[in-house]
Amino acid sequence: MIQNPILPGFNPDPSICRVGEDYYIATSTFEWYPGVQIHHSRDLANWMLKRRPLERKSQLDMRGNPDSCGIWAPCLSYADGLFWLVYTDVKRLDGNFKDAHNYIVTCPTVDGIWSDPVYVNSSGFDPSLFHDEDGRKWFLNMQWNHRTESYGGSPKHPAFDGILCQEWDPQEKTLVGPIKNIFAGSPLGLVEGPHLFKRNGWYYLTTAEGGTGYDHAVTMARSRRIEGPYEMHPDIHLITSKDHPEAPLQRAGHGQYVETPDGQAYHTHLCGRPLAPKRRCTLGRETALQKCVWKDDDWLYLQHGGPVPALKVEAPGGASSAVKTAPVRTDFDSADLPMDFQWLRSPEPDRLFSLKARAGHLRLFGRESIGSWFEQSLVARRQEHHRFRALTVVDFVPDTYQQAAGLTHYYNRHKFHALAVTLHEKLGRVVTIFSCPGDFPHSRMQFPADNGVPVPEGPVELSMEISDNDLRFAWRPAGFNDWQPIGPVLDAGVISDEGGRGEHGSFTGAFAGLFAFDTSGRGKPADFDHFTYEPL
Repeated sequence: MIQNPILPGFNPDPSICRVGEDYYIATSTFEWYPGVQIHHSRDLANWMLKRRPLERKSQLDMRGNPDSCGIWAPCLSYADGLFWLVYTDVKRLDGNFKDAHNYIVTCPTVDGIWSDPVYVNSSGFDPSLFHDEDGRKWFLNMQWNHRTESYGGSPKHPAFDGILCQEWDPQEKTLVGPIKNIFAGSPLGLVEGPHLFKRNGWYYLTTAEGGTGYDHAVTMARSRRIEGPYEMHPDIHLITSKDHPEAPLQRAGHGQYVETPDGQAYHTHLCGRPLAPKRRCTLGRETALQKCVWKDDDWLYLQHGGPVPALKVEAPGGASSAVKTAPVRTDFDSADLPMDFQWLRSPEPDRLFSLKARAGHLRLFGRESIGSWFEQSLVARRQEHHRFRALTVVDFVPDTYQQAAGLTHYYNRHKFHALAVTLHEKLGRVVTIFSCPGDFPHSRMQFPADNGVPVPEGPVELSMEISDNDLRFAWRPAGFNDWQPIGPVLDAGVISDEGGRGEHGSFTGAFAGLFAFDTSGRGKPADFDHFTYEPL
């Protein structure tokens, strides 16, 4: 069986493609660098992170991008001996405008060096590229209408002004021919995330609708002509949990169709697993996979019936159960940052961190504040479990309160908890807590441990333990046995899409990681000897 979600933790907007016996899924990464996660599988049940292709300045520079902007909804496909990756770099979230720029990059292999991007258009986000049987290529994206009351945190249907389709000329690397609005969506509204495929002479279009919260859905339509008109699926929605609040997989929508070599049908979708009592999905939007069947009416349906996604579905023959290993300890002994980790926005990581400056350590150079949209020294990995412990040891000697380094549970500049080593002018070197428990009007940083606790000379061990909605920090001098709790139990549930202003207010996920800042501008370094992520 396939156990959902197949990609736990922050992995939304899954685009899937098959090349021979190999399957690949590309997911959104928003402001996290490098851009786009591509996972690989041979059996649809077990997946491994293979590549983040947008890795250099000529491809991607997100400095200044607001929280939850950056890389939205990539589409991965294979044709003409190349992998094609289509994606949006969104430069604005709030207000009427989106400033969403769409690009294409290519590579002969997923794990190779991807091309510099080719600019396509900026009319809307969630682009995809369809390779037709006659060799022509078609570019699709939703069209954004700024003349509405839609804004970040409160999407309105009129802003989602249908699905555009235009031919792409791969030789000239430009769009050609007329722009056609081929699909206005269903009455559910907020139509986005288009994907086309062809079967038995029909063009099938799947879209995401209802917003990426609890009314989310995969809507399906078809036409004999690519430009339409498109008729709706008999059930309208292929996948949704919107009318079933008891279902374990909520927020189900935005995915793509794929077939096995022997013709078995599957469909990816994003989902969330909410925690009581506030229904906050602390693991963000994750990727799941559903087994489907074609019926005599030439429409696709979930194999188990109805639109509600299942936790377990039948795998293709030969799939074995995934083996989970824990804990995961990183000693920073290699020259490269391990694949589990990312940083924020900047294509110049050498200014943020080094794995060579001190052997066996990750050195973070204190840059801008922990809430910066430009140059922030924060290296972190996704939270993949509702309960986990994170541990590290930091060697850091600040000489002003403007310098701090430590361990953080992080979502964005308005939603984080951080355990920091810093300096207090009367207490000396201390361990303290910085906490920002949500968007405006709760975005003012708080100090739950007041001025902090004095610590002796030498490295300091830091820990945080998350149990569903609760977070507890602790510390001890390196080499000591007893952990010292610090501060109150904090609200870990706010480190979620639904934390702060609600389910449409932000779109990323929870990370556990290491940070350093130096707002004096002197770039004070902090050295981390290891980082451990331990599921509980």
